[in-house]
Amino acid sequence: MLEVRNIDVSYGDVQVIWDISFNVKQGEVVALIGANGAGKSTTLKTVSGLLRPRNGTIMFNNEDLGPVESFHRIERGMALCPEARRLFVEMTVEENLDMGSLRGDAKRKRAQTKEMVFALFPRLSERRKQLAGTLSGGEQQMVAIGRGLMSLPKLLMFDEPSLGLAPILVREIFDVIRKIRSEGATVLIVEQNVKQTLAIADRAYVLEHGKVSMQGTGKDLLSDPHVKTAYLGM
Repeated sequence: MLEVRNIDVSYGDVQVIWDISFNVKQGEVVALIGANGAGKSTTLKTVSGLLRPRNGTIMFNNEDLGPVESFHRIERGMALCPEARRLFVEMTVEENLDMGSLRGDAKRKRAQTKEMVFALFPRLSERRKQLAGTLSGGEQQMVAIGRGLMSLPKLLMFDEPSLGLAPILVREIFDVIRKIRSEGATVLIVEQNVKQTLAIADRAYVLEHGKVSMQGTGKDLLSDPHVKTAYLGM
């Protein structure tokens, strides 16, 4: 579904991504793991079109996304749940969800998809008229995921979905990702909680200093001595 080939990415004159390549197959959960500053979030921003690579190509369902603007990538079936959620805090929960379904099939099927989101997150149904800025961190994350689902994505990307959440809410968010995957979605996830991420990932890539240093199945990387030492504190 997604193939990233040899991309280099810079912020101005500062290069942060060096010759990264990876792929995501339909129905998979693929993780990008690594320390802070390794280039994980930058990679997601580049895939979603918020940043442009200096070199390399990004293919999505056999289409070169080079000339495709970020807002058109949503129409192609890509959605990003960004780090720190990025909600419209002075809009209601329901209005935030509607912002994920502004065009095409997503708009036509808005009511049906919204009910699916409310079934996934019953708390959001209870708070549908509440301002997003007044929600707890966990509830805001639910809105961010729901907004992504409202676009009917073929590929749903998560950037640090457990950031700042209490452990019980972290488990809930990972349970939701499992459920989304079980219903046929394809997931690309960046996450600092390496143990839980590798436990749900089919495959993963380790980013270090802007480069892919390792790759393998989630299970294999969980037992890898370097991953244990560097990322699991073992």
